[in-house]
Amino acid sequence: MQAISDMPAAEAAAIEVLFTDIDDTLTEDGQLPALAYAALEDLARAGIAVAPVTGRPGGWCDLIARLWPVAGVVGENGAFYFAYDRAARRMRREFVAGPEERRANRARLDALAMRILDEVPGAAIASDQLYREADLAIDFCEDVPALDRAAVARIQQLFTEAGAVAKVSSIHVNGWFGDYDKLTMCRRFAAEVLGRDIDAQNARMAFVGDSPNDAPMFGFFRNSCGVANVLRFREQLEAEPAYVARAEGGAGFVQIARHLLGARGV
Repeated sequence: MQAISDMPAAEAAAIEVLFTDIDDTLTEDGQLPALAYAALEDLARAGIAVAPVTGRPGGWCDLIARLWPVAGVVGENGAFYFAYDRAARRMRREFVAGPEERRANRARLDALAMRILDEVPGAAIASDQLYREADLAIDFCEDVPALDRAAVARIQQLFTEAGAVAKVSSIHVNGWFGDYDKLTMCRRFAAEVLGRDIDAQNARMAFVGDSPNDAPMFGFFRNSCGVANVLRFREQLEAEPAYVARAEGGAGFVQIARHLLGARGV
């Protein structure tokens, strides 16, 4: 990992699409700092399409797509994307799975949730679970006392034993049934909403994240970036970001945004 200041100016100036995680990437201590939100506005004004890519639920993503200065949002670790057409006042919602499949998967996840809570003391169903469309989020430190690494690993193992995909974020273990992740839905979002091919135009895109569930994005994007708190997970990362900010959370995102904007002369 190199410092974000080491990203060559020509590469930074070429970035036209920025995907970004939300929790502990844009936020700090669970809140969105004004400077981080202002950075999103500055990027949008400069012509850079920003798309949050998050494990957060559909209910949150609907609000984000409507109210934030973004081109759209990929939610629940790639289960869907939402994109709001402000001119037409219409929300576009595209899911990997259809309604029937999502209902069947929900029943399986509800049963799995009871097993996880029985076997991992201190774990809890995430407080935002009510607003989720496709996955199960188990809280290990957001609204509960932080669990140790062994407990988090056991949660992930229980998902895997049930045939689910499981990813660890900075606050939750998210599990789902289906062959998708953040990267697969970003590819679809870019093609269908932005008219872009992320494979052919990789050099014109970047990603910002902070935790192990961002590894597929770190590994794919040539100009992937981490906020400084990603260093806490260095031993757990399957792929590292190419660049890292000096600051953590939202302040680190602001540093990355300013580097991209500065390379454009903004």
